[in-house]
Amino acid sequence: MTDNEQMINQLKPFLQEAWSKAGFSTPTDVQTKAIPLILEGLDVIAESPTGTGKTLAYLLPVLNKIDPDKRNAQAVILASSQELVMQILSEVQKWGEGSGISSASIIGGANPKRQLEKLKKSPHLIIGTPGRVNELIKQKKLKMHAVKTIVLDEGDQLLTAEHKSTIENIVKSTLADRQVLLFSATLPPHTEGAAKELTKQPEIIKVKKDSTIVSGEVQHIYFISEQRDKIKIVEKLSRLETLKALVFMKDIGSLQVAAERLNYKDIPAIMLHSELTKQQRQANLKQFREGKQEMLLVTDIAARGLDIQGVTHVVHYDFPRDREQYIHRSGRTGRFGAEGIVISIVNEREERDLKKYCKELGFVPEQKDFYHGQIVDWKKR
Repeated sequence: MTDNEQMINQLKPFLQEAWSKAGFSTPTDVQTKAIPLILEGLDVIAESPTGTGKTLAYLLPVLNKIDPDKRNAQAVILASSQELVMQILSEVQKWGEGSGISSASIIGGANPKRQLEKLKKSPHLIIGTPGRVNELIKQKKLKMHAVKTIVLDEGDQLLTAEHKSTIENIVKSTLADRQVLLFSATLPPHTEGAAKELTKQPEIIKVKKDSTIVSGEVQHIYFISEQRDKIKIVEKLSRLETLKALVFMKDIGSLQVAAERLNYKDIPAIMLHSELTKQQRQANLKQFREGKQEMLLVTDIAARGLDIQGVTHVVHYDFPRDREQYIHRSGRTGRFGAEGIVISIVNEREERDLKKYCKELGFVPEQKDFYHGQIVDWKKR
């Protein structure tokens, strides 16, 4: 029996059965490294690229530790967006099937009364956004006295200046001998430092490239354009065949203006951002996932951590603020052996930054242009 098989065999029967049913043969690198440490009760800070199975790396051992016979919250998973919370909840329900483990989502913007009803049923596992979870703890509606594990999913988003004190309050409301787990696709020094303050002698895991996952062929290309003309590039991209594109924009205002301009030209483009209602966001995400819409305009926060299959193009409409953001966005395409194209629409100053990021990441981006509706090398146009 291999070490990985032994690791899976350490889990409770319901998890072994779910693993077998899912058809997985080998755990990913982050799962192989994190699961034994979490089962041992250690604090873990883990960095692993988008699409490498981070959710299961913490979820399997967390579910394994929950005692379904005790009627109280035993673990809390915090995530930065409503969509990510709902995605994690769906995984909890899938992997916890037949275990007797109950779960509930607690998100800002949802009906507070309905959430209180959920809490009255004493769910074992809470998945929520920090603001609402903290609010319910302060109101003594969410009792944390039996919570042994706190997970920070997309930890670099949660430990920003805006959320850090809220996260600290939530963590401190739990048992003194709690276990804290942080997972993220990138781990900048300030995030790692903040995570160390919340943890006790944490094990640090850094997976730069997963050896168990066939990485697809991803092409990094760019177009030169002034800000006002960037929308014209997106219009041309929308006419490409077999398109399923995520278009990243810096803020909600830019996103709404771009969507209006595209829709005015009869180019269907839907949006994902924090000011849409929960129903609108779910509907738009569903349409895009199912291929009914070819282009989804997103802000970074709304798209973080979401698992969307088959994205063919990632478009940096507004240039990423740093290399980490470039990695996060770009990791949405070329997953599990599929091909993908990462497109940056840049002015001359941004072109210099793009080349710098790419050089640090070990490749050279190619400049392109459109000719008769097709993407061509800019010298050949």
